[in-house]
Amino acid sequence: MPAPGLRTVAAAAGAALLARRALRRRIQAAPLWPMPALAEPISGRPRSRAPRLLVTAHEEIADGVVRVRLEGHGLPRWEPGAHLDVVLPSGLVRQYSLCGDPEDGSSYTFAARLVEDGRGGSREVHERLREGTEVRVRGPRNRFPLVGAASYAFVAGGIGVTPLLPMVRALTGRGAEWRLLYGGRTRASMPFLEELEKLDGGRGRVTVAAEDAVGRPDLDTWLAGVPEGAAVYCCGPEGLMAAVEERVPGVRTERFAPRAAAGGDGAFEVELRRSARTVTVPADSTVLDAVRAELPDTAYSCAQGFCGTCQQRVLEGEVDHRDELLTDAERADSMLICVSRARGDRLVLDM
Repeated sequence: MPAPGLRTVAAAAGAALLARRALRRRIQAAPLWPMPALAEPISGRPRSRAPRLLVTAHEEIADGVVRVRLEGHGLPRWEPGAHLDVVLPSGLVRQYSLCGDPEDGSSYTFAARLVEDGRGGSREVHERLREGTEVRVRGPRNRFPLVGAASYAFVAGGIGVTPLLPMVRALTGRGAEWRLLYGGRTRASMPFLEELEKLDGGRGRVTVAAEDAVGRPDLDTWLAGVPEGAAVYCCGPEGLMAAVEERVPGVRTERFAPRAAAGGDGAFEVELRRSARTVTVPADSTVLDAVRAELPDTAYSCAQGFCGTCQQRVLEGEVDHRDELLTDAERADSMLICVSRARGDRLVLDM
């Protein structure tokens, strides 16, 4: 039988081992674990909380567009308009609108267009996501919900049709009134066009605006036919959304690129209070770039204001918020430093 002294030492060693394991678990669950001082940015989010899903289908459904099906178990239900954060094999995080069945708890479906001069995410989806590949996901989240209205009008440009498709399906099932203007280069490049025309059922609610379609209407002509009080939704290229916003106050839009600045960008200073440093953010750069020059381990991923990895607490100064993620409450004391800027000449961050 061990002596009392040996039992005490063994108990202390066991307690120390348990404490080290607990500390390791806390570190790995921290919001900024791991800190990516890497050439390829990664999300910086706790990977253990992002479920792994299996790619079970990867098919081209239009010129330059693939549809991807991810399968898992007990997946959260979602509402039309929701999107998913997909952590690609390289670590890049991209957001994709869900376009499958919201009631299917075993899979998520999204579509992606290949952007030849993009930042690599769409090419990775097209070339590296194959059946049998595992990916991590976060969400779904919905900042583009389908609201109650007497009627609906949808304006889609290219791949921007994906969040609108589940809305049209749902409204058709309810017998609600809707109409859709769908634009693209050619019919062959427009995903889900045949399904939308079948949902229309020959009632003339789907208007196709493509180079090889007959009778391409202009935006003003089409909008003139929208009933008063209709809920108007738009998703597509920035130019299209800006044009609809100019013509329709209160239009609901979904963006997956930074919103264009309302005014010019000026230089300003950012004090990093905990680091006792001050950096200058030039007019043609970002807070993230300026901060990483001093603190290279600062976590980031999408660099477009969607994933939330680079969110930082603001101690002083007024922020020009340009993200598409934070709530009003979160914007009261924090910012996404990849896209947002100062409204004045100075910000103070808790970094």
